Amino acid sequence: MRPPNREQERVVISELQGLKVDKLKELETMQESITTVSPTELISSLLTSAVIARASDIHLQPEEKYLAVRLRIDGVLQEAAKFHSSVYHNLISRIKILSKLKINVTKVPQDGSFVIDAGNRTFEIRVSLLPSAYGESIVLRILGEQTALNVQDIGMRALAYERILIEIQKPNGLILTTGPTGSGKTTTLYSFLKTVNKPGVKTITLEDPIEYRLEGVEQIQIDQKAGLTFANALKSTLRQDPDVLMVGEIRDLDTAEAAAQAALTGHLVFSTLHTNDAAGAIPRFLNLGVQPVVLAPALTTVIAQRLVRRICQECKEEQALDPALLKRVNRVLEAIPSNSKEQVPSERKFYHSRGCKACHHVGYKGRMGVFEVFIMDDAMQQLVFKGASTVEIKALAIKSGMVTMIQDGLLKALEGITDVAEVFRVTEE
Repeated sequence: MRPPNREQERVVISELQGLKVDKLKELETMQESITTVSPTELISSLLTSAVIARASDIHLQPEEKYLAVRLRIDGVLQEAAKFHSSVYHNLISRIKILSKLKINVTKVPQDGSFVIDAGNRTFEIRVSLLPSAYGESIVLRILGEQTALNVQDIGMRALAYERILIEIQKPNGLILTTGPTGSGKTTTLYSFLKTVNKPGVKTITLEDPIEYRLEGVEQIQIDQKAGLTFANALKSTLRQDPDVLMVGEIRDLDTAEAAAQAALTGHLVFSTLHTNDAAGAIPRFLNLGVQPVVLAPALTTVIAQRLVRRICQECKEEQALDPALLKRVNRVLEAIPSNSKEQVPSERKFYHSRGCKACHHVGYKGRMGVFEVFIMDDAMQQLVFKGASTVEIKALAIKSGMVTMIQDGLLKALEGITDVAEVFRVTEE
């Protein structure tokens, strides 16, 4: 979480310890008498319930007669409650006041933020308002004070981890993580930064937004409205004599070229792209307009990732797959390259969770990454020079020992960490 702005409004809620997750359900049963609950109390209940449930977002969607409340938990939206529509106007007015938004503006999108203090914990709440048929739709993003993970804790397989550890400790090169929004790319890059950031190393990040603070790292908040873009911030940052740079996202040619040139001139550069898999990163860069002669020597490593939900260990049980699904799973596992050094057991057991009190009867609790990683070599550089397709690049990466995301996920399913349905849900396009 970025350091709270002193001008941000602050909401103080009671200590989270011991509060009920079903507080929203208690309020929901009131319905007609819900108007007796103050907007401040309702917001407090929303936030405490969301934090206890480990939700990343609260969705408040106005309908004809009700206000629907949903929580995004472990990446999946779940119904939480429905309130009588009579609470909506006072609630959104209070949210607008807290977020310093215009109360009388309802026809255009608005964005703001406020801070909540909960005992010894602080959370920043990012607010997004969007006009809809029955009023403004509200999404509250919850950003807590987090600590960057160590590289060994993000869930990479042993060989990929060993190779990554070598690459991130080199003095220069461009290392990319790819995947859709919310796939854990920034968390992965933060773990790299935590590893390489030392007293003798100057590290600067360019972020939009700053997710959470890294001690000893200069973190720059990108501000498009003020003219501080990734591209011009990166060019200015290079005059600050950095050793390590993180560029939150490469979106255009200017940023892509600046990142590649920085890698070629003695800097270690981390960044992200939106592509479906690791192999797609190279064509994406070339399509932006970066010349192969620049990209080939600059790029050292590409990582694609998704987040799968962990099955609840309290109610985990063995699962028998139907024959067609088992055949499909075995086909994927048996395609793992022999030079990946992964050991696939001949006797294969899979698991799922039936749901219990510990996981709020969902069957899942927490998430972890599934990855595919390839390291650039001479053969891959030649494919860059010839402008090869994603299919050709992926084939060479697999031939060189790359375990794909779906294979990594199924190996984790064999280990009882996740289930087969979840792996297919997040890895199949």
